[in-house]
Amino acid sequence: MINQGKKNVLGIRVDAVDYEAAEESIIRAAHEERPFAASALAVHGIMTGVLDPEHKYRLNRFDLITPDGQPVRWAMALTGQAKLPDRVYGPFLTLRVCARAEREGLSVFLFGATPSTLGKLEAELKKRYPALRVAGTRPSRFRKATFKERASDVEAIRASGAHLVLVGLGCPRQEIWAYEMREDMGRPLLAVGAAFDFLAGSLAMAPAWMQARGLEWLYRLTREPGRLWRRYLILNPHYCWLLLQQTLKIRRFDPDKAAAPTERVSYG
Repeated sequence: MINQGKKNVLGIRVDAVDYEAAEESIIRAAHEERPFAASALAVHGIMTGVLDPEHKYRLNRFDLITPDGQPVRWAMALTGQAKLPDRVYGPFLTLRVCARAEREGLSVFLFGATPSTLGKLEAELKKRYPALRVAGTRPSRFRKATFKERASDVEAIRASGAHLVLVGLGCPRQEIWAYEMREDMGRPLLAVGAAFDFLAGSLAMAPAWMQARGLEWLYRLTREPGRLWRRYLILNPHYCWLLLQQTLKIRRFDPDKAAAPTERVSYG
């Protein structure tokens, strides 16, 4: 088990952990029934915090942020902070957490995505882990939630008895939701983004060789160019440029230089 603490990637605190350590911290929080916000961030997720001081503030108050993308793992090595054997990929972490939940009698709640995707995801999880209890599901509204709707979400999830919540609202909406709802929910919230679509079969994962070489973005770009071209063709080079500055110590990225959010903007 590897857990070397939080490291600074462009001012975002990312945990230098492996799958075992990430899984253990989430499951422990579930057993202890305590608030816990976790997310797996690739380059896009890191850049949402780099470019938005309020979102940077949110991310840097998460209990756990894993290096979802290879370029995020490489960043910690390039800046001399940590060398990890692998990234901690959201979809694979989701499966590990569900497998552990099945073994230890913990139930999960699925929050986000469309009703169709949730149905397919629940079926896939039940196929893989027959004894896993899915305490409930609630699809995304694909817009900001009202105060009453947020209260309804809290009531539904707490009443379900779920020990942990898997959140698939997409980045950065899911991280905003997890940050704002952590204390109200009082249990682990794991933001896993596209894992819902990947595991439900709605999206195809990149081949393993592309994932290992940090080329998953290229695979996804070829399949959703209209939606993803700005994310990958603009943010990726920007990330590399900023990382070069951090690596050469030309620029310091201060995690504490952020702005506390002034209002709740949860999607749901």
